[in-house]
Amino acid sequence: MESFVKLISMAPLFLQVLLLCLPLATAGHDYGQALTKSILFFEAQRSGYLPSTQRVKWRANSGLNDGKASGVDLVGGYYDAGDNVKFGLPMAFTITMMSWSIVEYGKQMAASGELSHAMDAVKWGTDYLIKAHPEPNVLYGEVGDGNTDHYCWQRPEDMTTDRRAYKIDPSNPGSDLAGETAAAMAAASLVFRHSNPAYANELLTHARQLFEFADKYRGKYDSSITVAQKYYQSFSGYADELLWAAAWLYQATNNQYYLNYLGDNGVSLGGTGWSMTEFGWDVKYPGVQVLVAKFLMQGKGGHYASVFGDYQQKAEFFMCSCLGKGSKNVQKTPGGLIFRQRWNNMQFVTSASFLLTVYADYLSSAGKNLNCPSGSVAPSELLSLAQSQVDYILGDNPRATSYMVGYGSNYPQQVHHRGSSIVSIKVDSSFVSCRGGYATWFSRKASDPNLLTGALVGGPDAYDNFADERDNYEQTEPATYNNAPILGVLARLNGGHGGYNQLLPVILPAPTPVVTKPTPAPQPKITPAPASSSPIAIAQKMTASWNSNGKTYYRYSTIVTNNSAKTLKDLKLSITKLYGPIWGLTKSTDSYGFPAWLNSLPAGKSLEFVYIHSASPADVSVSSYNLA
Repeated sequence: MESFVKLISMAPLFLQVLLLCLPLATAGHDYGQALTKSILFFEAQRSGYLPSTQRVKWRANSGLNDGKASGVDLVGGYYDAGDNVKFGLPMAFTITMMSWSIVEYGKQMAASGELSHAMDAVKWGTDYLIKAHPEPNVLYGEVGDGNTDHYCWQRPEDMTTDRRAYKIDPSNPGSDLAGETAAAMAAASLVFRHSNPAYANELLTHARQLFEFADKYRGKYDSSITVAQKYYQSFSGYADELLWAAAWLYQATNNQYYLNYLGDNGVSLGGTGWSMTEFGWDVKYPGVQVLVAKFLMQGKGGHYASVFGDYQQKAEFFMCSCLGKGSKNVQKTPGGLIFRQRWNNMQFVTSASFLLTVYADYLSSAGKNLNCPSGSVAPSELLSLAQSQVDYILGDNPRATSYMVGYGSNYPQQVHHRGSSIVSIKVDSSFVSCRGGYATWFSRKASDPNLLTGALVGGPDAYDNFADERDNYEQTEPATYNNAPILGVLARLNGGHGGYNQLLPVILPAPTPVVTKPTPAPQPKITPAPASSSPIAIAQKMTASWNSNGKTYYRYSTIVTNNSAKTLKDLKLSITKLYGPIWGLTKSTDSYGFPAWLNSLPAGKSLEFVYIHSASPADVSVSSYNLA
């Protein structure tokens, strides 16, 4: 749990494409085992009714009346750290980062048998976020409060603390909280798009509503939920969360509105202005800047290419700073760990490592290098730095200590965590009182009775020193947002250097314009319905073009509209003269149908699919359909 004043130094899943791969050094650690354990930690943080599949057996049901006094069901979700409060802002960020890890490296998680566990961890969070959003402009952002919770040392199953619920609404806005929750819902929709399309659509509905709420009724959430100020105050404000939410909604929906939002508001909301060396539950700018850089490298910049280029410059400022090759470099311990602050520094290590990893893969797939003030940097250097941070966490450090509980042979034994430090209720059901827990369990100078497997504690100080003591909360308290970003990094390192097909197309804009006489671009091709009375209209247009290796490529958008008064079902399209990748449709033998997340098209509605190739528009026609 955060309880400090920070000084802020401010200066899509369905893309099936090839990736130019990065070299990977021989691993000295079992990244697969670390991934398994890091996901398991989330089961220890669960609130509510635990499922039959619960693997952390020393935990039991808790918080079963959450929200009842407010007339809403808020049972479930996650405790944020070593306490028993449910804080909405860090919980939503945790869900966003777990989802991003899966979006990028879900295939590698699947190969190690951990994808289903990771998806379960996301769904445990999103199920709660859905409950916390009972109306379009109402969002519950906290259950319990830090003051009464910190007065007590009780396992969650025995809680006697105040479980009041706190919300934001139009009269008491919270754009940062609503924006982050919208981002979490949108990112998670990508996770479930193919396996559970109905659930993914439900998440997207909430995401859209929350973004509109955040944007329309602007304000800082901790001005409305004042009990959060001492623990999770939004020092950076809400502008970064508005951009963050828009970026995730664009990635999840491909709706141009959200891309336009990023382009139109990049300057006013700080996306192109803030040069950051921090990324976490409060400051989202580097995450936004990395995502927008990805959109730009995918050729989606359009007339916002210059603005998106400014976003990318800020993303690269972050990368160069982490590498120690920038104009303002991050501090590192003598042992090489990124260091920002004594209190739970680990959160910044894992979040930076994730951004380093994905940006390395984005650059590699684009065939580009990173440009730092000290010179050109190969993408492999970014990945090597991320790997060095993970290796430090797992034990390659001056103390030879693993900061992941349960990994290796030397890890923290006295974790600042109520549940793990008190005997399991399944072993001894005797009630642990509010203050009695401090006297009996908190002050006990012995190892925790319950192993908090996979938890990443706060970590060492600026000189690599660490005191394994339960009352040393700055260093021994874990948090969900410490673990969430490292899931993707561990999956990437464990997966090796082959099989990447979920990042960027290899067909990307050349870094410099071609000097030869340009080939005239084909004119946008409009394919009208065969007759004015036709119920289905098809319209195509070119939305982007670029040069790569002396060849011109085009991105085409095709809109299929149901002009009838009935619902369109069983649509089959014939597409010929297609020489590149296509997104937004499902191929079946020699025809194309609705995408996996769509089974019908209501009257008057449209769907869009896109494709890229170096020729004139493909021929698209309707083979068959049903109207019901």
